[in-house]
Amino acid sequence: MGTTKTEIFTEEQNKLATMLKALAHPARIAILQRIMIANTCICGDLVGELGLAQATISQHLKELKSAGLIQGTIEGVSVCYCIEPKAWKMLIENFGDFVTGYKGPTGCC
Repeated sequence: MGTTKTEIFTEEQNKLATMLKALAHPARIAILQRIMIANTCICGDLVGELGLAQATISQHLKELKSAGLIQGTIEGVSVCYCIEPKAWKMLIENFGDFVTGYKGPTGCC
């Protein structure tokens, strides 16, 4: 999606696209799954758990935070991340509406 054309779409469409783009990488899915399983803030345990380099995980966390899916707080020398509940709720509602909008085959194609 070109940045010059985003204004022709609704705010919800743009937000959903941004979130889904952030989700479109297996490492980010794995990071989110670890955060959800922990059900608390994660403060650096991800390198050992996922087997990725710290720099790689940091870049993925940055993308997830930029998309609004997670939030981070500074605790000492580390940044701790957790799910951003309002954004997650919006993702569930809007993506749910999107995927359930398909009503099945109509006989075309």
